This record gives sequence, C-alpha cells and structure tokens, in this order.
Amino acid sequence: MEILALYNIKGGVGKTASAVNLAYESTRDGSRTLLWDLDPQGAATWCFRVRSEPRDPRRRLREGKVEKKKELRRRIRATDFEGLDLVPADFAYRHLDLALADAERPGERLRRLLRPFAGDYDYVILDCPPSLSLASENVFAIAGTLAVPTIPTTLSLRTLEQLREHLRRLELTPRVLPFLTMVDRRKRLHRDLAAAGDPRMLRSAIPYASAVEQMSVRREPLARFASRSSAARAYEELWREIRERLATSAQ
Repeated sequence: MEILALYNIKGGVGKTASAVNLAYESTRDGSRTLLWDLDPQGAATWCFRVRSEPRDPRRRLREGKVEKKKELRRRIRATDFEGLDLVPADFAYRHLDLALADAERPGERLRRLLRPFAGDYDYVILDCPPSLSLASENVFAIAGTLAVPTIPTTLSLRTLEQLREHLRRLELTPRVLPFLTMVDRRKRLHRDLAAAGDPRMLRSAIPYASAVEQMSVRREPLARFASRSSAARAYEELWREIRERLATSAQ
C-alpha cells in the first residue's frame, strides 16, 4: 500500500483539485484507492458528494483520541466511482494538533490507523491542510511520497525550499515530487519559470483552466465532465508520471 500525501505549506495552490483528480486517475487502471480528507474545510469531500462529519469533537479530544481503527473503518464511504473510497473530512481535524500532542508517541498514531488497510487498498491519498504543524509532521513521517503542487511564482517556489529544509531538520526522507499547477501562460513570470525546466519538478504541469474551477460546481473529477480539456489531460499525464516514479522506487 503506497501512501501519497498532497501537501503544500501555502493554500490556494490547487492541492485539493489535485488530490481529487489524482485519486480518480489512480483507479482507472483497476487500482483500489482510499482518499482521506484531512482538511477540516472538506473540499475534497464536497467534490465527491459525500457529507462531512459535523460532530462536536470536544468529547473525543478530552479522551485524547484522534481516531480509533474501528471508527476509521466505519467512517469510510464509497464514492460514485468504482475502486475509490473516501474518509470524509471531520470538523474535529481543526484540533488535530492538540489531540496528537496529548497522545503517546504521536508520530505513530496515523501509521497505526492506516496499517490495517494494507490489504484493502493499493494507494492511500491524503489531502492535507496547508500548514506546518504537528499534524503535517505526522503525515511526513508516514507518507512515502509528498506530491507538492506549486504555482510558478517566486514565493511559491520559496515555500518548496522551506519544506525541503524542514524535512532535513526533522531528518525525514519522504520522496518529494513537486509539480507546477495553475500555470497561466499569459503571464510572463509563469512562462519563464515553467520554461526554466527545474529538474526537481515533474514534467507534467497543470494549466490554469476554468474547468478546474467548475469542479466545485459539478462535484466530479475533471475526467468525468471535461475529459477533453487540457487540465484533464494534464492530470492524466501527471498520475502516469507519479505512478512510474512510485513503481521505480519500489523495485
């Protein structure tokens, strides 16, 4: 079971759109995928027409619990797409740092929760909130790969370097696969940075496109309602490239 986290320190970089589309693309070759929406905003949950968990988290937090294995399994919901299941967002996740801080060996909490699903899924994709926090550090510890959507701007590229430096300080070594998103070729800076060809970036880049914005209205992955769009084709290519990287590293 490969754990892939969609993460960026910054918000508004196309992280959830990427999580939704990559999760869907991962199932098109018959793979079984679980998408866990860790962002309390619940955008990925919304896009898959699943209801977020509105429960008051205070009781569970007082008990020092983030999730229990059985509870996590009960919370898994099937989506409208074969092979793709979802753990919906929970408003309690806004307090995830507090719960992890009170837990014994917090770095192992998420790992223990996901371990029982190794025989059920080929991929677990985590849609993470934008922050540097104890929760994100737990994700770094369990994810074999961090897929990092990055807008081609100076500040966005700077946050990528901040992430790399933070991982070095933590002595964590997940595979970091940055890729360009929201590329607007009408803008010279975007064109120049995209053309620079940073070898650390994946080749596939996601264009700025109205079809991506329509995902929150249509509540479907791009390939389901705009399969011929440049953005849908870009996500298909991006997943193919990520899958090849994962297969190579597993050998």
